[in-house]
Amino acid sequence: MNAESSKARVLVVDDHSLFRRGLIALLAGDGRFEVVAEAGDAAEAQRRAAECQPDVILLDQHLPGVLGADAVAGLLEVAPAARVLMLTVSEDEADLARALRQGACGYLLKTTDSDVLIQSLLQVLSGQSAVSPEMTSKLVNAFQSLGRQSSAAVAGAPSTAEPVVPEAQAAPSISPREQEILAHIAKGASNKEIARALGIAETTVKIHVQHILRKLGLSSRVQAAVFASQRGL
Repeated sequence: MNAESSKARVLVVDDHSLFRRGLIALLAGDGRFEVVAEAGDAAEAQRRAAECQPDVILLDQHLPGVLGADAVAGLLEVAPAARVLMLTVSEDEADLARALRQGACGYLLKTTDSDVLIQSLLQVLSGQSAVSPEMTSKLVNAFQSLGRQSSAAVAGAPSTAEPVVPEAQAAPSISPREQEILAHIAKGASNKEIARALGIAETTVKIHVQHILRKLGLSSRVQAAVFASQRGL
């Protein structure tokens, strides 16, 4: 954040002016954010980012003439301190993987609740990642696919793929209940959905998730989902 202000400076990039106006109004109602600029295409977004040096850039995937993911590198070049959070209707696994490979630190669907959007903004500003629960299983699939491509490259097949998230560390034993919750996280389930499936309180699930992340030395649900997938949980 700007040292002279406690508010996070936000650049909103979306080609739909009505959606952009609503998003700006939402952020304006929260004292922790200041929308310093907006843009309707990638070229304008790059100019605005260079001028305003935002703390975070909310970026749509489908912009006129270019995919948002392909604009990430250019935005980070002119505003290297910024964090890029994708906000899109695209549930495509390839779009998700491409955005993260290009440097985005999060990927949210436009169906995301406003309170989740605010929390995700705070997460990426604190150095964490944020991915919509609906996209978690697709992220795991993308990670597995990239892993298979990397293995093929070692065997002699060319590949330019890069991991989208770091490999999880070796971990101490976790309880059967925690393994159940990890399995649901890997499927992209939210805390509410996990609570319903296991017949426990949502607050209990939240506590379990915190314990799981601490035990595994991980910082996000995304990394937990990859960890679960790697170990066949």
